[in-house]
Amino acid sequence: MRIAVPAEIKNHEYRVALTPAGVRELIEHGHDVIVQCGAGIGSGYEDAAYEAVGARLEGDVETLWAGAELIVKVKEPQPEEIARLTPEHTLFTYLHLAADERLTRSLMETGATSIAYETITDERGGLPLLAPMSSVAGRMAVQAGAHALEKAQGGSGVLLPGVPGVPPAAVTVIGGGVVGENAARMALGLGADVTVLDRSLTRLEALDHRYQGRLRTVYSTVDAVEAAIRSSDLVIGAVLILGAAAPKLITRQMLATMKPGSVLVDVAIDQGGCFETSRPTTHAEPIYTVDGIVHYCVANMPGAVAPTSTQALTSATLPYVLKLADQGWREALKNDGHFQHGLNTARGQLTHPAVAEAFGLPFEPVARMLGG
Repeated sequence: MRIAVPAEIKNHEYRVALTPAGVRELIEHGHDVIVQCGAGIGSGYEDAAYEAVGARLEGDVETLWAGAELIVKVKEPQPEEIARLTPEHTLFTYLHLAADERLTRSLMETGATSIAYETITDERGGLPLLAPMSSVAGRMAVQAGAHALEKAQGGSGVLLPGVPGVPPAAVTVIGGGVVGENAARMALGLGADVTVLDRSLTRLEALDHRYQGRLRTVYSTVDAVEAAIRSSDLVIGAVLILGAAAPKLITRQMLATMKPGSVLVDVAIDQGGCFETSRPTTHAEPIYTVDGIVHYCVANMPGAVAPTSTQALTSATLPYVLKLADQGWREALKNDGHFQHGLNTARGQLTHPAVAEAFGLPFEPVARMLGG
């Protein structure tokens, strides 16, 4: 199969979809891998590293896309990339369609088969291709939040760990999944006073046991959220509903109850954000202020630490890329019910129910699509 690895063009996105080691595995399986010139530089991989493992380099982006059967990316296709997609293409990348109706409709119009990393599941009910980037984003959320708390960034000036004689900052993490746990772990490591809210008592019990009572766990209700944010210096939104838009857990009215200069970090911004006042930002301009509250809503946080993120991403995605390349998308999905959950569009149809529900659109069940 002809597999293309384009350079990412989203604002300040430095990751690349495959490391040279990942490319080598595909070539060992007999596939033709074409890498866009310069695609790996932001992650520390020169073109020569790809050539050394047998990849072909392509400087013309139109030729790269036109000659591909499988396109492996990191972020959702940008408008100029959408224009290159055809029904003959299979696109494998992060999509987060439930947060973007225009992208969803545009992708359907191309007729391409699109498979989203973030909706593939595993036998434990986890999200194996979202988890590595969630770990990175959770840890980065605390770094970003601590920086945004500085006075020069518009924050209150509170130091996250405090100092002897001065109490640490209060950090609230809404959501106890992969993002939330990694954020809590980082905040604890820095010495902050940490509270985690979640609606799963099982998850809260696991966190309480794992961290031996060093963080507070609270069952998440509207009252609990309101109470927690009133005393917080940093709030990290880490909620996720598989394939669907994130719920708005903090309204604009609630901002008036928060301490001036406190910070909201919305890690759910890829799925539309879990704060009413959230809007996507970039690494170039990561923060803005609403009613005295600093917001950090960068939609591709792990792109800022590309060498780490690219290695972690390739380790997770490579087995699935190999399945797609070796078997073709139909057989690969037929043979793996968890992989099937990744299919979002095919032949101009939506195939993920949560995305369809987000926009009131019809969808074609995956089983029917695979049987056609």
